[in-house]
Amino acid sequence: MSVKVEAVPCLEDNYLWLLKDGPTGAIGICDPGEAGPAIAAVEAAGGTLDAIFLTHHHGDHINGVEELRARFPAAKVIGGAPDVHRLPKLDQAVGEGDEVVFGAARATVMHLPGHTTGHIAFHFAADHFLLCGDIVFALGCGRPLEAGGMEALYKSFKRLAKLPPNTRFCCGHEYTETNARFALTIEPENKALRAEAEAAAALRAAGRPTVPTTLAQELSGNPYFRARDLAEFTARREAKNHFR
Repeated sequence: MSVKVEAVPCLEDNYLWLLKDGPTGAIGICDPGEAGPAIAAVEAAGGTLDAIFLTHHHGDHINGVEELRARFPAAKVIGGAPDVHRLPKLDQAVGEGDEVVFGAARATVMHLPGHTTGHIAFHFAADHFLLCGDIVFALGCGRPLEAGGMEALYKSFKRLAKLPPNTRFCCGHEYTETNARFALTIEPENKALRAEAEAAAALRAAGRPTVPTTLAQELSGNPYFRARDLAEFTARREAKNHFR
């Protein structure tokens, strides 16, 4: 693997992601909801920021961009062409199937609507990870917030399920423990799910992130990947909206 990826906590329960390309030393940040943690992570990694990846337009994923751009003016901001009107100024607007160069690595853009209509993800296939924003979480999924979102989200999950099982999902939030409690109301006898819930609790007790997760883990326990059809997917997502 050439690109290392690391979760960096920010805001209340967000993660931004630090990327570093081994062969070239290129450094990237994905979804900087605030600038301070991103700047600290970049400086610890080498001090020069080359790329800022944006998965969608929500403030908790983009509010640090302008301060980062001012601090690291050479950094290229890369985001989805469908959302160019509601993202910070982009240096590279990308869409489904486009390739993004990062150091010696390549990422393929996946348009994965559902949480928002313009949501994208960056698939670093050679390094087995996906910068997936808020489309999928460990044992969960993003809330559909725009017209047609539920069906679009279901279709995005069907696409994600076809990725290699060892693909790591670099999610935008630390929601795993709550997601696990909800998932266990649906499949209380699922041993893989229960094991993941216990592992998540241990990680959080140690102050560590529960992500990235893998597609293999999610296929075993995530109630949205395990939904049999759109109707069941919808019922589960709507039930989660009222779960406490």
